[in-house]
Amino acid sequence: MNDTDAPESVPWYWRSLDFEQLARDYPPPPDYFRTTARISRKELRALQERRFLATVRRGWEIPFFQRHWRTAGLAPADIRSLDDLTKLPPYDVHDIRASIERNPPFGDFMGISPEDGKRMPLVLQTSGGTTGLPRPMLYAPQDRETMAILGGRRFAMHGIRPGDLVLVTYSLGLGNGGMAPREALWRYTGAVPVMTGSGANTPTRRQIEIIKAWKVNVILGFPAYLRHMALVARDELGIDPHLLGIRLLGTHLGMEDRKQLEDLWGAPAFDMYGTHESGMLAAECRHQSGMHVMEDAFILEIADPETGRLLPDGEKGTVYITTLYKYGAPQIRFNVNDISAFHTSECPCGSTMRRLVRIFGRNDNMVKLRGVNVFPEAVGAVVAEDRRANGEYFCFVDRMGDAGADHMDVWVELAEGGADVADVKSELERRLKEVLGIKVQVTPVNKGALDQYTGTSQSSKVRRLLDRRQ
Repeated sequence: MNDTDAPESVPWYWRSLDFEQLARDYPPPPDYFRTTARISRKELRALQERRFLATVRRGWEIPFFQRHWRTAGLAPADIRSLDDLTKLPPYDVHDIRASIERNPPFGDFMGISPEDGKRMPLVLQTSGGTTGLPRPMLYAPQDRETMAILGGRRFAMHGIRPGDLVLVTYSLGLGNGGMAPREALWRYTGAVPVMTGSGANTPTRRQIEIIKAWKVNVILGFPAYLRHMALVARDELGIDPHLLGIRLLGTHLGMEDRKQLEDLWGAPAFDMYGTHESGMLAAECRHQSGMHVMEDAFILEIADPETGRLLPDGEKGTVYITTLYKYGAPQIRFNVNDISAFHTSECPCGSTMRRLVRIFGRNDNMVKLRGVNVFPEAVGAVVAEDRRANGEYFCFVDRMGDAGADHMDVWVELAEGGADVADVKSELERRLKEVLGIKVQVTPVNKGALDQYTGTSQSSKVRRLLDRRQ
């Protein structure tokens, strides 16, 4: 290479941030638990207000927010304190897609582009892409390193400690699934990530062999795949999962049955809440009493999905996210379409951070069936109650007959053990009608029959619904 071929300068990552200052602003574990996690609500409010106003100033520099806010009749001087948050109109993924369509390929919602790689090191990851081309997201150093700190807090809350070997079964690729946990574990926990990825990256049988041979003691993954792994170990390899030495599971429980997972592995399962755009928002501590929101980095609101009215603690609604740390693509009242609620009690751990109860489902995953809103996650919660099933299910929605009546058929995998198929069918149909408020059909099937629809053995992002009415 000639001297003339070399760039004049390269933005080295270690020079792109004041790491000591970042650690003071967003303390990693264990400092977080002695400081920010226990500050008073008054102190937290003051901290949030400073960061919120800085985030709004950044928003006014980004074409997407300029257009979105001016359309709502707002000017920069209208937002003077955190009390003005609700003046800002929410937006959702459809607005992001429209931004990308207007300004391909990256949209105008990020405030940075690949060209900015000349002045700062950037990382590109994407959404899962289950409904189309994955949505790209560029992360500036401030964004990415803070996300790693927030992930480190999550793992420390679960009980992951230095020296643990942590099997990461999230998909490896364009999405954040495997990459973000690796960065958090490696940089801020002292634990060692073992990056097997999903079953498509490393066959499940080989993952079990690795757990046994290397003495892995923590597994991260979605509930369906964690359940699948335990059944492969027990039923195909003749290995009792309880004897593998797993001491905790990190997962995204949602409406899944925690007890079933814990019984299969003989280890506690801890819930968390994170998104591609935001990073790690909330996580359970050892008390398993709801997910602590990292409120120094986020403001979360729970709103009525239809009216946008903010709801009191304890009431379920859609989650609005406002990030307080992001430079590229800040989120300011982003309606992520997840359904949750705030706890109304305090956690025994002593943290002053508010807690989410759980994620009950997604508004955009909901189907309307004969006038009733049905969430696949609610179906799964009922299926998980019946020990004659192994927890795997898939919902088919069709329009039937001359009258075009909506119909849902829930296929349910049976656990091994010779269950009475007719009895399983009638009992689940009865329970689903009680829970959903509408009659659906249940079709029991053999173990493994649903994998072609759910993708459980191949993907960390499991599918549960196929709406064939369109």
